[in-house]
Amino acid sequence: MTAHRSMIRRAAAVAAAGAAAVVLAACGGGDDNSSGHSGHDKSPPPTASASARQGDHNAADVSFAKGMIPHHRQAIEMADLAESRAGSAEVKTLAAEIRKAQDPEIKTLSGWLTSWGEEVPEEGEGGEHAGHSMSGMMTAEEMAELEKASGEAFDTAFLEMMVEHHEGAVEMARTEQSDGSYQPAKDMAGDIIASQSAEITRMNELLRKN
Repeated sequence: MTAHRSMIRRAAAVAAAGAAAVVLAACGGGDDNSSGHSGHDKSPPPTASASARQGDHNAADVSFAKGMIPHHRQAIEMADLAESRAGSAEVKTLAAEIRKAQDPEIKTLSGWLTSWGEEVPEEGEGGEHAGHSMSGMMTAEEMAELEKASGEAFDTAFLEMMVEHHEGAVEMARTEQSDGSYQPAKDMAGDIIASQSAEITRMNELLRKN
């Protein structure tokens, strides 16, 4: 009996030792994987990934989009007038180029606002937006005067107004570049600064010819 009990005890001890080894191995495996877990920690969580896919934006980006849409709309309205009222072929060509460049930007800006859950400015909304006056926007009276003009008088008024209008857009774009965080919007702002600054130079040259 004594020998039998001794064998049982030895078997139990062996089993216990084996169980302990399994537990230790499991703990060791956890430690070995700790670097793997820390590696996973470097990846953004699902919510951050979703945010990154949408693109991080801030209030300046929203203000830029909401301000530039009506600003561009007015430029296109002015350009449309040139088609039938301008006396110079150069002014008509310039107006067509302005329309071609700014209409797609309006669509892009509207798409950003929609994706951000923001309202797209309604047609006819302009002058005052987001609590401040948009730089370079023409007043209703100035637009009415432009509509009445034709020939050389229209060309001069159009060029003078559009220079001021472009200068306002460049100012808004520079604010976006300095304060915005959404890279596509900052890239568009850079394009606006480059293209409209070049057009300002071109329009001032045409004014000197008149």
